[in-house]
Amino acid sequence: MNLYYNSNKMLFYFILFFSTLISISSNSWLGCWIGLEINLLSFIPLISNIKNLLNTEASLKYFLIQSIASMNFLFMILLKMIFFKNFEINNMFSILINSPLLMKMGSTPFHWWFPNIMEGMNWMNCFILMTWQKISPMILLSYYMNNIFIMIIMILNVMISSISGFNQTSIRKLMSYSSINNLGWLMAALMISENLWIMYFMFYSLFNFILSYMFLYMNIFYINQLINLNFNYMLKISFMINLFSLSGLPPFMGFFPKWIIINFLILNKLYFINFIFLMSSLIMLFLYIRIIYMSLMMNFFKTKWFKIYIKNNFIKMVNFFSFISLMGLILNTLFFF
Repeated sequence: MNLYYNSNKMLFYFILFFSTLISISSNSWLGCWIGLEINLLSFIPLISNIKNLLNTEASLKYFLIQSIASMNFLFMILLKMIFFKNFEINNMFSILINSPLLMKMGSTPFHWWFPNIMEGMNWMNCFILMTWQKISPMILLSYYMNNIFIMIIMILNVMISSISGFNQTSIRKLMSYSSINNLGWLMAALMISENLWIMYFMFYSLFNFILSYMFLYMNIFYINQLINLNFNYMLKISFMINLFSLSGLPPFMGFFPKWIIINFLILNKLYFINFIFLMSSLIMLFLYIRIIYMSLMMNFFKTKWFKIYIKNNFIKMVNFFSFISLMGLILNTLFFF
């Protein structure tokens, strides 16, 4: 029975992967919509679990939200095929066709569903929702991008996510607001060039994968669990390095794509957007430091058999790669001097 369940699960992962390829490589908008729908129908069985009501509720919410976005997207496609077939698309229509795509990826002002659904999923599905599920909507967004509208959405993403992260005790909600914050940076990278977007997305996916796998392995969902569990300090330092890289602190690898975006904003004299991005990154860094402070500083004595020892070789390999991000300090010095 377990083997049958795992084989079905791998089949859904396979369909999820190829549905994204169908969506981003299609020659027509209808083919893009079909790819998005296959992606939706393959992700819902991965979320739902009969034994867990929170997973079932999250899958139902995700289906309803994505169905509404898909209906709006299909309606915009039909409008384009009927009324705008031989005419240029105006700014208003580009905003209308961008909005359902923003809703699909969980961007502001349609972000209200994202933290609630993240709260009802396991860490592996959270990782997929934060990374892979954003590829198709962002590639489709680049086809008819309204620059002024996307700039406003970028500012709202980084501002609302950094403010909403306060007073959150759930790590999944903090990671969801971090995803919304990085979505603003991803949109800025997409406006600059697709190569920069790919680089930023790869860095972001790597750090998200390391953190999600650690939280999954330790079965951690709330900040106070970091106090109750006695980790070894090497693992805590690995948490710190990955969170700092995710926030874009200069000595670490996550700073490089953000640095390129900051330079581009300065060269194009977009100082206000640059200021908002930097201030929001500082606020998100404060939220990450709060998690690290709870795990490093606050601890209490326990007997030895309550301690956690890492026996998983994959976790050790992941920790090794997380320490490589300290090489960013050397590369940073070479770039500046």
